[in-house]
Amino acid sequence: MTLSISPLKDVKQTKRTLQIRQQRRRKAWRIARTAAALLKSKYHATRVVVFGSLIDRDRFSVWSDLDLAVWGIKSAEYFDAVAKVLDIGGDIKTDLILAEKCKPPLREVIETGKEL
Repeated sequence: MTLSISPLKDVKQTKRTLQIRQQRRRKAWRIARTAAALLKSKYHATRVVVFGSLIDRDRFSVWSDLDLAVWGIKSAEYFDAVAKVLDIGGDIKTDLILAEKCKPPLREVIETGKEL
């Protein structure tokens, strides 16, 4: 028994995967903007930066997460802020990094991101 794969089916599957990836990326940007607004208004963040795969269309996949770096949040409020950001993120895993406390190599990566 031989399996045949239809080129048309492959094209349809590829288009569908691309659509899902684009929708997820748009959703991740909405979440990032909403989280940044919350972090600035409720937690008095002085700066919020998106970094990682979200800023590179070619690297973002259907499994990508959302990476945010934040400045100016009090350490005592960090875990509450993380909980709120995770609530906003829903099915998109979100990492919130205190930029002032991260190591220099990670900070270099963060600085290549996009400020919100």
